[in-house]
Amino acid sequence: MGIKHLFTFVLVFTTLFISAQNQPQSKAQMNVQKLGTMLYLIENFYVDTANIDKVTEDAIIAALKELDPHSAYISKKDVEKANEPLVGSFEGIGVTFQLIRDTITVISPTAGGPSEKVGIMAGDQFIKIDGEESFGKKVDNEYVQKHLRGKKGTKVTVSVKRGNDPELIDFEITRDKIPLNSINATYMLDNHVGYIKLDRFAQESTKEFKEAFTKLQAQGMESLIFDLRGNTGGYLNIAIELVDQFIGENKLIVFTEGIHSPRQEWRSTKDGLYTSGKLVVLIDEGSASASEILSGAVQDHDRGVVIGRRSFGKGLVQRPFNLPDGAQVRLTTSRYHTPSGRCIQRPYEKGVEDYAKEMTKRLEHGEYFHADSIHFPDSLKYKTDGGRTVYGGGGIMPDIFIPVDTSFNSKLYTNLVRKGALNRFTTDYGLKHRDEIKAQYTDFEQFNKNFLVGKDLIEGLKKAAEEAKVEWDNEQFQHSEKFILLQVKALIARNVWETQEYYRVMAQEDAGIGKAMEIIRNDREYKRILKGK
Repeated sequence: MGIKHLFTFVLVFTTLFISAQNQPQSKAQMNVQKLGTMLYLIENFYVDTANIDKVTEDAIIAALKELDPHSAYISKKDVEKANEPLVGSFEGIGVTFQLIRDTITVISPTAGGPSEKVGIMAGDQFIKIDGEESFGKKVDNEYVQKHLRGKKGTKVTVSVKRGNDPELIDFEITRDKIPLNSINATYMLDNHVGYIKLDRFAQESTKEFKEAFTKLQAQGMESLIFDLRGNTGGYLNIAIELVDQFIGENKLIVFTEGIHSPRQEWRSTKDGLYTSGKLVVLIDEGSASASEILSGAVQDHDRGVVIGRRSFGKGLVQRPFNLPDGAQVRLTTSRYHTPSGRCIQRPYEKGVEDYAKEMTKRLEHGEYFHADSIHFPDSLKYKTDGGRTVYGGGGIMPDIFIPVDTSFNSKLYTNLVRKGALNRFTTDYGLKHRDEIKAQYTDFEQFNKNFLVGKDLIEGLKKAAEEAKVEWDNEQFQHSEKFILLQVKALIARNVWETQEYYRVMAQEDAGIGKAMEIIRNDREYKRILKGK
């Protein structure tokens, strides 16, 4: 927006603030005038030509950073792009990211996308892109789109800072069309238990869920495992619609409240597809926002068992405000609260930078491995409908804790993924042997039951590792052998069939799914957990 138009807008806005009675100006009114005057002075008296549009945007961005981690400025040309992960499709590397202190920080890699395939993880920070430093004031949404998006088949190299590791990790990512179906997997785990994995709460998620549920129901589903691990959220109305599928009529789903936003409640209807029957919701540290609304409502109403690790803790509500030039400010206006009254948002009083390090701090405190490393004060106690004690303070604490699987925690496995050896090998193998595999195994079920990763495949992987300059360490291989071999099988299945089959193979050694099945099959234990005894 031009400075003259901005200045006119500021003056008009200020005039509207001043009452007919000539009351003293508030701080907000004075600061509006102050900002407008400053921009006017820069344009008319500054020694050099100034880019007033950029100065204005930088001022807005800097101001928002002082407020909270999730208020954001979106330029005019980025407004439409900002909604693409929820409503459309595009070509790129496939990550959900946030700019934290001018650094591209991965919130979550898109399931099945190029970044996930090479090993990009939540919390990774992109320090370099194609050898160029990719942090600082120059980095904005436009910069990210320009450098990370691109035509399918083109490559980009990113240098990543992971946790407290002082050395950067290089990844070569081949851009691809990013899949935007919000449900990654729908299948029966046995004759009675169905499984649905939701990647995000997108525009079509309710429709997709109903179709998936109906499909499973037709196959004899009596109990459901709903997997929200790694789901970073999405549309509030979709979260409400999905909670509505699980709980009875006229029950509180979520409420929001802020200093300038009166309490607003959303309640369930009578149209739920699955308001009885055993339900398990899986969450982890990557489950955020809408995922926390759903898991929190299920827990507070004692509707199902929540299993996993403490969720992310993103419970700030952003309301979009359009600016005169078509840009947008997504300003935090209130906080999400679960039905019992718990605030989902974790603290951020120590600043955005400290907030961004939360996942690393959880790792250092041992939270990923031991539930008793998490301590809640009595002041954060809340009660479910049935009287069970649950805790606020940020995120949803599961009813049953599942530690992180450490079997993949070896340098060998990390390097196989990071340097693309594992993905390249399994992709090549799948392409070369697809017809042979489909001829040998009549369907995926037969493949899943009978296909073994033998010595020939291990030798092939070793050769791929050598070509990628990954040092093969037998001791590290033995540590991660079971996980690596399962990954090989799962990735081959994905390349021969589709993404869903990857999850079906990995489910065999998935501790969260295993525990969920154990609880569902034990009526007494399932009821005991929901009664809090």
